[in-house]
Amino acid sequence: MEHNTQPYRSVLYMPGSRPRALEKARSLPADALILDLEDAVAPAEKERARELVAEAVETGGYGMRRLLIRVNGLDTQWGEADIARAAKAGPHAILVPKVEKPEDIHRVADLMTRNGAPERTRIWAMMETPRGMLNAGIIATAHPLLEGFVIGTNDLAKDLGAAHTADRQPLIASLSLCLLAARAEGLVCVDGVHNAFQDKEGLRAVCVQGRDMGMDGKSLIHPDQIAITNEVFAPSAADLELASAQVEAFEDAEARGEGVAVLNGRIVENLHVASARRLLARAAAIEAMSEQVTA
Repeated sequence: MEHNTQPYRSVLYMPGSRPRALEKARSLPADALILDLEDAVAPAEKERARELVAEAVETGGYGMRRLLIRVNGLDTQWGEADIARAAKAGPHAILVPKVEKPEDIHRVADLMTRNGAPERTRIWAMMETPRGMLNAGIIATAHPLLEGFVIGTNDLAKDLGAAHTADRQPLIASLSLCLLAARAEGLVCVDGVHNAFQDKEGLRAVCVQGRDMGMDGKSLIHPDQIAITNEVFAPSAADLELASAQVEAFEDAEARGEGVAVLNGRIVENLHVASARRLLARAAAIEAMSEQVTA
């Protein structure tokens, strides 16, 4: 499934050192899972977690959920071994922390190749530092294996010295830079976490903000955040009705030899139809995932 229709509404971090969490993740209605070897794992547990996560990916049972392994940085004692083992396990992607320059992606790609990563395994970048945001445009073009960005708003706010405000205004410039770079190169862009996992109103508000900016979805720290995030980032019934009507109107116009259509007093062109078809395909993918979870 192409990543522009593959849903990434909810992207849930799961601690790689906890077998029960890795097992529970097989039944959670998240669109994607980040099996974490970095922040969620204590130093003494790093090597054990590496094997647990790799074995979980190799065992499978996660259905249509996208699996990302977040490795430790190559500036740590665990990073190279993490990438080597992840490459052999073959997740959908390896998520690289604190990417700041294209060379960070090149090093990971080289290690993946040397360790026999399957063709399907892509690279995702954690965008979580001021330098990373300023270099987002060149990072986005770094390598054909690069598929997506995950924004790390906690580390970013720390480095900026920014406040965690409800409206996230101190981070908007950074979020926008990262989103612009991703969209320019056709990459997925996933918004940062909402730390107060019991704050449902706050979560909904930042999900709406991220969705309206153009984010593909949101990274999450707790399963209780999945339902709201999935709801907000899913196309609405009205969106789908309009998309279907646009496609039908345009196809009717084409059958008459016309290049544009008119729907409810508005022009419908190729660009509108392309967006409409992408939205309908995404909705179909979401429905397929929902059916799998409830089966």
